[in-house]
Amino acid sequence: MNPCAYESDLAVLTADKNMKFALEGLLSRPQALAVRPISAVFYIHPESDPGCLLHAHSFLRSFTKQFAHAIVMFDREGCGQEEKSRDELEKQVTTELSRSGWSERAAVIVIDPELENWVFSDSPEVEAALGWKGNAPPLRKWLEKKEYLLAGQIKPAHPKEAMEEALRYIRMPRSSSIYGNIARRVSVGRCTDDAFQKLKTTLHEWFPLQCTH
Repeated sequence: MNPCAYESDLAVLTADKNMKFALEGLLSRPQALAVRPISAVFYIHPESDPGCLLHAHSFLRSFTKQFAHAIVMFDREGCGQEEKSRDELEKQVTTELSRSGWSERAAVIVIDPELENWVFSDSPEVEAALGWKGNAPPLRKWLEKKEYLLAGQIKPAHPKEAMEEALRYIRMPRSSSIYGNIARRVSVGRCTDDAFQKLKTTLHEWFPLQCTH
């Protein structure tokens, strides 16, 4: 089916509002992602991570003729099947989506362990988005002191706990807008997370700058 026959480019199903804001922020920067502008509609599964894992195919089934592509995104931590690897979970959901009518037009992004893994990079924009700019010591040094981050590490082993503790320390309310601000400001080249790299590659394949259709 020709992509021009669809109402929109992309249906995005996420496990929570934080992911929605993060992806909205990313897709607002097509030039940074080296893709063409993408028309996307965002949905949040009411059953969060387990809902995306078990019921994404039924949630999105009625949209197969409306959208050219679909992305499902959730955390491995909290999905209810943490004994499985990220790859196993992605294949599991992708198979169900294919059977429900999406064929090869859907992709599943499982973040291991969780979304906050995308937050931490060596960009100064991270400190700014987390309200840490101007604080002493710098955020990364503080995380090392609190043993969330080992010397030389880029990302904490438990990124969600590290982020929540940092926000508590400076008394900044946790908000989904933080994720959107980071996604709009931090260089996409600085995130080395495997799930993030898969997202970028998928968008490049689906929405190249020079569309051949």
